[in-house]
Amino acid sequence: MDFQTARKAMVDSQVRVNDVTDRSLQAALMTVPRETLCAPDRAFAAYADAEVPVTATRRLMLPRDLSKLLMAAAPRPLERALVMAGGYAAAVLAEMGLDVTLQDSDAEALALSKATLETAGVTLVEAALDRPQGEGWDLIVSEAAVPVRPDAWLDALKVGGRAVLVERTGPVGKAMLHLRTEDGWSRRQLFDATPPVLEELRPEPAFSL
Repeated sequence: MDFQTARKAMVDSQVRVNDVTDRSLQAALMTVPRETLCAPDRAFAAYADAEVPVTATRRLMLPRDLSKLLMAAAPRPLERALVMAGGYAAAVLAEMGLDVTLQDSDAEALALSKATLETAGVTLVEAALDRPQGEGWDLIVSEAAVPVRPDAWLDALKVGGRAVLVERTGPVGKAMLHLRTEDGWSRRQLFDATPPVLEELRPEPAFSL
């Protein structure tokens, strides 16, 4: 399969047409080998308009949705970025010149993406997703949806830092941009999206007597 041609078709038909105008982001999407970051037997579908399986608990985010998230985040070269459960997002940000760490609790997903991401200079961390590794991040990104606002993630941002993620409690989630300020956080709704939810972040049901 001609993945280079498929990559260009993805950018032309799924990214540019959805008002993603950032040239450096487009260039990164044209470069990163998405087919190496999904399940090997699904590589043929890597550039389709679909959430391509990575493992039983992880999927690649739709190219359209991820590109819109990243454009809203306005990543800049040399910034420190933490990606939660998203090997493709990590590779794209590294291609854009950021210092990127990928954190995931899915050891299989990390192993699958290891060769591509280490070549790109991404640091891999296997850890639960409820607590970010490190602090003072300029940018936090998640390819999977979160069931509640992850305050621990937002606390790990530096002042002026941004987090882009999808908050989903029902059939349709809301992509959000969070900005860390001196007084707390501001947030802005971006668009509707339906990536799978990180079940490990779902709160335990509360029971009352």
